[in-house]
Amino acid sequence: MSNEELIKEAFKAMKNAYAPYSNYHVGACVLCKDGKTFYGANIENASYGATNCGERSAVFAAYSNGYRKGDIEALAIVTDGGRLGTPCGICRQVLSELLEQKTPILLSNGKETRITNISELLPDQFGVDDLSL
Repeated sequence: MSNEELIKEAFKAMKNAYAPYSNYHVGACVLCKDGKTFYGANIENASYGATNCGERSAVFAAYSNGYRKGDIEALAIVTDGGRLGTPCGICRQVLSELLEQKTPILLSNGKETRITNISELLPDQFGVDDLSL
């Protein structure tokens, strides 16, 4: 699947967003190395803390189906915002553990596209290596 096709799939997922409070819609699509795709959209809640972002929804769907970081080829995250959206801090922390450091993350708002990865989005990460296990 091309980057453009993956972004289109994420925009399809964005149609399922539930964002009555922010009116900011996010869609995401995980592409696995075997060609399987998993979708996510942001789902808001009046208590805000119970909200789940689109990218976490998509990655959690992949993990819930038995896939792991080594199986993920790319992640597309799209928004309907006026400027290019990037993952929030909570999502960056989650993605730092659930994606390979150099897995491509495609960001788009339909006007602009950027390709990055979690190493660029979250330098000096806190992770399992920082814990005394």
